[in-house]
Amino acid sequence: MSLALEQRRWAGPRRCLTAMLTTLDHGAAQGLTPFGSATEGWREPVPASPGRAAGVEWHAVFDRAPVPTAVLDVQGRPRYVNPAWCTLLGHGTPEFLQPSPHDSSWPGNAVLRRAVVGDTLARGHAVAETWYQKPDGQIVWVRLSGSVLTDTVGRPFSILVQAEDIIARRSCEVLWDQCFATAPIGMALLDLQGYWTSVNDALCDLLGYRRDEILARHFSDLTYPSDRQQGEAALADLRAGRARTVSVEKRYRHKDGHPITVLIRSSMVTGPDGMPSFLVSHYEAIGNGRMTDAHLAHLALHDPLTGLANRALLADRLDHHLAALAGGSGILAVLVADLDKLKQVNDRYGHLAGDHLLTAAAHELVSGVDPGATVARLGGDEFVVASLVDDLPAGEALRDRIAQLLDTETTAAGHQVDLKASVGIALTQDPTTAPTELLHRADQDMYTRKKNRRKEQHDPHR
Repeated sequence: MSLALEQRRWAGPRRCLTAMLTTLDHGAAQGLTPFGSATEGWREPVPASPGRAAGVEWHAVFDRAPVPTAVLDVQGRPRYVNPAWCTLLGHGTPEFLQPSPHDSSWPGNAVLRRAVVGDTLARGHAVAETWYQKPDGQIVWVRLSGSVLTDTVGRPFSILVQAEDIIARRSCEVLWDQCFATAPIGMALLDLQGYWTSVNDALCDLLGYRRDEILARHFSDLTYPSDRQQGEAALADLRAGRARTVSVEKRYRHKDGHPITVLIRSSMVTGPDGMPSFLVSHYEAIGNGRMTDAHLAHLALHDPLTGLANRALLADRLDHHLAALAGGSGILAVLVADLDKLKQVNDRYGHLAGDHLLTAAAHELVSGVDPGATVARLGGDEFVVASLVDDLPAGEALRDRIAQLLDTETTAAGHQVDLKASVGIALTQDPTTAPTELLHRADQDMYTRKKNRRKEQHDPHR
């Protein structure tokens, strides 16, 4: 039940009890005894007074109320408990109204005073959960809802507390926690945006990360770029209600760097209002025997981290681009980009942040070239772009655009870092040029530009 609903639910009884307590406190100020002794519980003033009828009436109302109810003073000391309260916690009225310093009936009293009394006085209403022990040793979990009672000038003088037995709910939570923690396959809870909010040990073992390294991360952070789209599409289907359960096969990157193909089954869990609330997902590794020939071929020709072409595929693509020069005009531009700060990011934030920096660079490169171009990662922090352009100025313009794309700020493992790179270029119109020569020339141009930029940065006269 929401806080607003609880406040409305108890608005009437709270007003009535406020009036009753105000009347009784007024009687006490005139020498009457509104609360009696500890063994009697709540006792009405004996002398006849205008407030006595009201006191008797509301005393009867709360004594017969099915909801466990107590009234505390502003120091958290019990002034009244109804029979339902005593039945729930298994103690009589005297034990509550005059507890001994070591009375086991109030083990949750610290929570009661701090979370209910303190917060209620500060905000007017508060909710907390705690436990009590019955005389037979049974533990009772309760949810306490407190509301402040004020006098005629608005000063708090008492706190009304209602209790709810939540032992059944707590039992279900404990059972769920045990099933979640001991499941033989990976399990996780995710929010509606796809961020992990809870993971079990099996999933941590599967991916090689500690729990704190996974929590609050988006599932795409550990997903290979070429596999992200299907995961995002599945999440969109669940969130929009187009599917109640989805199954996806995709690759995660193990902390050690190798790919893991995982079968993921995810279901949407709705809240009390029937609207999507969170996701529960199961993760199971798929052995190499389940991999298709196409999948194995892709792994052989692509960088496992970024999904870009690897050195073998780049060599084939360079031959293809050079062959295209023989059939007409045009120029082949080969660019080598070397990230400037990968080592610093690895040293300062860890290799996961370095991986994020590399994937961010790959994304910028792919988004900045034509569909017919080739983008490859040769390993480490070195990338290659090969593209056919119309003329020499177009090649230089491509180099400038790539350098600009790789001069930005990005998020890596939750940290804002600079993405910067030195970019060199080699151009040719000759289809017989060796691919290795083009790569060497572009590499040399890159190092020259990097060296000149460093000189400019350290020139005191600039």
